[in-house]
Amino acid sequence: MNADAAFRAAKHAVRAFLAILALASAAAAQDWPPKTVRIVVPFGPGSTPDLVARLIADGLQQKYPASAFVVENKPGASGNLGTDIVAKAVPDGSTIGVSIGGPLAINTLLFSRLPYDPRKDIEPITQLVTQPSVLAVNPGLGVNSVAELVALLRKNPGKYNFASVGNDSLSPLAMEAIAIKAGAALVHVPYPSSPQGITAVIRNDAQMACLPAIAVTPQVATGAVKILAVSTARRSPYLPDVPTLKESGIDVEADAWSGLIAPAGTPRPIIDRISKDVAEIIRRPMLREKLDSSPDELRARMDSEIERWAPVIKASNVRLN
Repeated sequence: MNADAAFRAAKHAVRAFLAILALASAAAAQDWPPKTVRIVVPFGPGSTPDLVARLIADGLQQKYPASAFVVENKPGASGNLGTDIVAKAVPDGSTIGVSIGGPLAINTLLFSRLPYDPRKDIEPITQLVTQPSVLAVNPGLGVNSVAELVALLRKNPGKYNFASVGNDSLSPLAMEAIAIKAGAALVHVPYPSSPQGITAVIRNDAQMACLPAIAVTPQVATGAVKILAVSTARRSPYLPDVPTLKESGIDVEADAWSGLIAPAGTPRPIIDRISKDVAEIIRRPMLREKLDSSPDELRARMDSEIERWAPVIKASNVRLN
């Protein structure tokens, strides 16, 4: 066989191989879902990721009644435990997960070692919901804007406390960013949940907090707290008169987002199919500000969170292990 003939034979072999791969991928997508699909949530029952996962499970169950969609709560290690379970699962579409910005991005900066690498071991499927947070203060501070708060902190470094949800959430990072902008130290007081955090602000155990809006807005009408800013890139349609942190001079976006993930190596046709199915499900109720992103867009969101919070974490010297 001469060189030209050998080249043509090799080219045909490659084309045949690629065709086989394409058929295998198509078959994999057609076979999804398997008999049982587990949806792992790295937080406890009643948490926002858990509620979203159960909504997804119910929607998929309606669409595919021959399969079972089971939500498994695996809390622990700041969300790393459950996210690691997804990362190490068989990449065949039988295990997916709902996780958030902490274990998917920020924890790579806070922990010296993680049991998984979000860039290598996680396959993004789609972004799910985002929740705006708000900067809330005790009325006794006597401030009505972020600028007034920053000026007060500069005059009284180390005097005031802020409440947050744990040590590894966006809540304390947003406040640390404000402290850096003010050039003043704040005392961090972590709480197990948002309701406990806002209660601390109401009682003046802590004078301020950046918490999910849903935990704060019910307290505004009574005058128990003041909202100075929202943490999203644009003003919230639910709080149109409240400026963003960026508008107020604090270059911070701290919306709490969640994403649907799979183990790395899950065939792309399966990823695309799940993404399409879940997008259709989540569009039904009004419980999100953003959805319908591609796997690549979710990956970009994960990377941008690391880039955004790295300087804040470095400046505040926050490490969890």
